[in-house]
Amino acid sequence: MSKDKDNIIKNYLKKINLIDKYNQSYYEKDSPVVTDHQFDELKNEILDLEKKHSYLTEYGSITSRVGYKPSSKFAKIKHSKPMLSLANAFDHLDIEDFEKKIKNYLNNKNLDLSFSLEPKIDGISASLTYKNGLLIRGLSRGDGETGEDILENLKTIEQIPKKIKANNLPEILEIRGEVYIGKKDFNKIKDKFANPRNAAGGSLRQKDPKITSSMPLQFFAYGFGEINPFKFDKQTNFLEQVNKWGFKTNPYNFLAKNIDEVKKKYNEIEKVRADLDYDIDGLVVKVDDLHLQSRLGNTSNSPRWAIAYKFSSVKAITKINDIIIQVGRTGALTPVAKVEPVTVGGVVVSNATLHNEEEIIRKDIRIGDYITLQRAGDVIPQVVSVDLSKRQKNSKKFIFPKKCPCGFETIKEVNPNTKKEDAVRRCPDRGYECQYMAKEKLKHFVSKDAFNIEGLGKKVIDQFWSLNLIRYPSDIFNLNFKKIQELEGWGLQSVNNLKSAINNSSRIILDKLIYALGIRHIGQENAKLLGNYFTSIDKFINLFDLSKRKNLLNNINELDGIGSAQIKSLEDFFSSKKNKDIILNLIKFLKVENSKALNKNGKLSGKTIMFTGGFEKISRSEAKSIVEDNGGKVLGSLSKKLNFLVVGNNKPTKSKIDKAKILNIEIIAEDEWYKLLNI
Repeated sequence: MSKDKDNIIKNYLKKINLIDKYNQSYYEKDSPVVTDHQFDELKNEILDLEKKHSYLTEYGSITSRVGYKPSSKFAKIKHSKPMLSLANAFDHLDIEDFEKKIKNYLNNKNLDLSFSLEPKIDGISASLTYKNGLLIRGLSRGDGETGEDILENLKTIEQIPKKIKANNLPEILEIRGEVYIGKKDFNKIKDKFANPRNAAGGSLRQKDPKITSSMPLQFFAYGFGEINPFKFDKQTNFLEQVNKWGFKTNPYNFLAKNIDEVKKKYNEIEKVRADLDYDIDGLVVKVDDLHLQSRLGNTSNSPRWAIAYKFSSVKAITKINDIIIQVGRTGALTPVAKVEPVTVGGVVVSNATLHNEEEIIRKDIRIGDYITLQRAGDVIPQVVSVDLSKRQKNSKKFIFPKKCPCGFETIKEVNPNTKKEDAVRRCPDRGYECQYMAKEKLKHFVSKDAFNIEGLGKKVIDQFWSLNLIRYPSDIFNLNFKKIQELEGWGLQSVNNLKSAINNSSRIILDKLIYALGIRHIGQENAKLLGNYFTSIDKFINLFDLSKRKNLLNNINELDGIGSAQIKSLEDFFSSKKNKDIILNLIKFLKVENSKALNKNGKLSGKTIMFTGGFEKISRSEAKSIVEDNGGKVLGSLSKKLNFLVVGNNKPTKSKIDKAKILNIEIIAEDEWYKLLNI
């Protein structure tokens, strides 16, 4: 076997293993680890490899994979007819190609095709079998061939008839549909689940049906498996009939007389999707004629007569219910839209950033507007556009507040280089006087890259703040643990764990302490430069001494990587008596170790590195430490100054890889990275 062929096979098998892992998370655990967009991208990469190298299918083609093997928690039963997955269409060209393939297969280019359309709900597929009107079997999709016996759990769903009384009922009737939880119902239980699909799947997989019955599960019928005797000729007629038999069918089912009507309905449904009480990620398009469906048949994993016409996985339409102002640790006032919850890329979104005052004015964003929002990768959702056709006549422009919620007058700084006014409105940093900034500073202080206090996350900081247990960093090292133990959700063990984590964090390296202080413009790399310059805490706090500060700042200004913005921030911070009192009080509780000197002889000496994606062997924090131990620098953004982009195997960001290629930055795969450092 040639080396090239061997590498192609290894790459292919790695992608196949990833797709299996993603399928397990989606179908068995009901907890997706990647977005639909990322899953589809990977699937297309595998299909492209199979097309280019036919020998790869010997190792198990992607086209043979449907769902995931059934859970061992339930009895396994084979489906009377396979429950296949659907092929995807992502744009109008794909849907036209779908019609073209059907006509080519049927060898009739002039065939008039009509289509049954229905919203594609992101729920859990289930199969119900009735014998003489009595529900006798209920299965999950499983791997498409074999499902899990979840009959007793399905019986708890109100919309599923337990017995059908009708004269025209087939002896055997298998109804297929989607189990889901509505948005309003999910809002009541959202603290327990990641998204509505996760909630529905977890509920159906309970061993005790009583637990399932307590969940607000609903059911839409959309198709059939075995029917005997079979008397239907159209998909639309079938849906009308099952509705009469007592099943709930989607009110947005439509008949499209041609492919142009399909495209028109697609656009119409996408516009109203925000108003629906359930998440949809596209339209299912089916050939309406059941005789033609039978002739078309199936491929190994999907029907030829149906396709999922997907909406953008990173965009959604929803409504702005309110606009609130959030204050960050540096005083920046950020407007946030509180929106009707909507699923974007597998994540339920209820907030979207509006960036700043100028952005609101430029896009004329108002409370009550219907908006298109976008979420790419792990970026906070943002508003793309406003649908002015849906704006209410009594709508009013949003007036950005000139005061911080704390009461201080806000400011807009002027850039000393460009002389332009900053777009961001800020609360002036007056130490810890602004309670909103103070709380955010504490969250930064305990974060992973700062003091890294396990068990003292953002929600706990909020809780302790509301109870007046903390106001300043020193309060963390002087907590009233007796009072905490009395709080709901806290016990002796959790209190002891927190106490231990705080004690362990009290020994800290100088540069981490500098970063933890949250001084504006002083990130991790700047903090390391300052730590290496001062070397000890005693020298660092000399900045509070007015007689020494000017000379020290002049010297710091000579450091490569420290500019005028950093010098001004340090000047402002160390000129504050409030900050002086807070820091001097804090270091009484700490053992501050000297910063490590840079390893000038390390393998990565003088090199800059950036990471994307997670690693299989080590954590991101450990990877950063390894770089620094070897004399290198870890950067947070891509630029021509970067030497290496290291790509982890777990969910790397494609856009970063593409940009690195454009900038001719050397890209190192995870395995190569381990070899380079002998890990």
